[in-house]
Amino acid sequence: MAEDKLNRPPLVLYNTMTKKKEVFKSKVPNKVGMYICGVTAYDFSHIGHARAYVAFDVLYRYLMELGYEVTYVRNFTDVDDKIIRRANEHKEKNPEDPLSDPLKLSDHYCQEFLKDMDDLQCLLPTHQPRVSDHMDQIRDMIAKIIEEGYAYPLDGDVYFAADKFPKYGQLSRRKLEDNRAGERVAIDSRKRHPADFALWKAAKPGEPFWDSKWGPGRPGWHIECSAMSAHYLTFSFDIHGGGMDLIFPHHENELAQSCAACEESHISYWLHNGFVTINEEKMSKSTGNFFTIREVTKQYHPLALRYFLLSMNYNSPVNYSLSQIDLASEAVFRVYQTLLDCRDALLSFDGGNNTEKPKSNSKQPTKPSEAENLMKDFECKMSDDLHTAEILKGSLQDALKSINNELNGLKKKQKQQKLLAIQSLKELEEAVRKVLDVLGLFSAQPYSEVLLQLKEKALVRAEMTEEEISHLIEERAVARKNKDFARSDQVRSELTAKGISLMDLPTGTTWRPCVPEGSA
Repeated sequence: MAEDKLNRPPLVLYNTMTKKKEVFKSKVPNKVGMYICGVTAYDFSHIGHARAYVAFDVLYRYLMELGYEVTYVRNFTDVDDKIIRRANEHKEKNPEDPLSDPLKLSDHYCQEFLKDMDDLQCLLPTHQPRVSDHMDQIRDMIAKIIEEGYAYPLDGDVYFAADKFPKYGQLSRRKLEDNRAGERVAIDSRKRHPADFALWKAAKPGEPFWDSKWGPGRPGWHIECSAMSAHYLTFSFDIHGGGMDLIFPHHENELAQSCAACEESHISYWLHNGFVTINEEKMSKSTGNFFTIREVTKQYHPLALRYFLLSMNYNSPVNYSLSQIDLASEAVFRVYQTLLDCRDALLSFDGGNNTEKPKSNSKQPTKPSEAENLMKDFECKMSDDLHTAEILKGSLQDALKSINNELNGLKKKQKQQKLLAIQSLKELEEAVRKVLDVLGLFSAQPYSEVLLQLKEKALVRAEMTEEEISHLIEERAVARKNKDFARSDQVRSELTAKGISLMDLPTGTTWRPCVPEGSA
């Protein structure tokens, strides 16, 4: 049984519907159905999107680590008002621009989104449905909702009658009389109730449309997810997630639609990730307080962005600032430098294949190893609503410190002690890699390659070349030789201010990325 694998503590998740943590139990033993609302593909994705999909990628990974067979569905909204408006902007500038076609524009940004997700090491979902490919399911569901008496056609449009659904507001805790439009457009005075929302929109001149029994048109925003989740997961599945901004109106309306179409419809756990703020202020394009994933990864390694996003619990707000992403970047460098040092030490010890075992003292009670302690703490924190922050800041750091301490004292140890230390290092390195893998922070590339990439990003931020740094290192060496310590210190300080830290080793002076002086 997945729930009992390795005697792990039970997985507990915060359910937005009940406003409390609940022990996770799948509807079908050892299988999980999970639907996460995807992007509206009309532009490059921002770090708020990254927050959501990194968070649910970690959930996906951990569920599989627990032994579940997970069907993970994440949709693309490729038919929407925003997409049409953006395509029209392209058409006004150049009628021949391929992106002036709404579906070609959305396809372009779907592909760009997938590149970003790959950079952030998010695993591909089981299914990635697009609205334009599921018109039959959408029209069938709308027809069923009308048949059940929960929706009404109106001049080519179809509206959901919110006041006909007694439980409307159960997810968001909003009263029906407080709700107005549940859609992304201005209030339509033709509606029977202000809270009614569009299931189908009549075609307008110049817009893409599909035929239906109510006339040519296209779906409303909310119906798409109800139809696609039911198509891939049935009306009854385990987890539905997205950003907190989707609780109302999107998820509230999804819930109402699905229940109206099928009274057996039921989602066990509603999960929502917290917002991203920029320098303690709400992210907003209009104020320029806004970053796309691409803008961040031009200057920082994608692993640094992922590490930063996991530095707070997924359903808590996280504040993006240069000082915080700098700290995350430095942390990732330290992780991979430690792993590289450990690997090199193990390889130097008879190629890492020494089969000689350390002698054990059967009279002494055995204590849990550091590797076992790391995995136990990891499982406890992950099972407690995916508390990644405590892992990154606590047990993972302790494990890395232990590895470095063992490496520093390895040469001084006698044979038996060295054998024990090597065995401990092997186990601890394996545990660290396991933790990083489940968190999506373990790269398939060689450690040295990741470190090189991190250094290259540091050069971009410092607006320097490797040659310029080498020149300054040489200049500093000459200054030290001439006892010009003022100039030597000045070179070090100037580089530290740019996020470049110098390290004087027996083999010479080298450099590594650091948090710029005054940044943190």
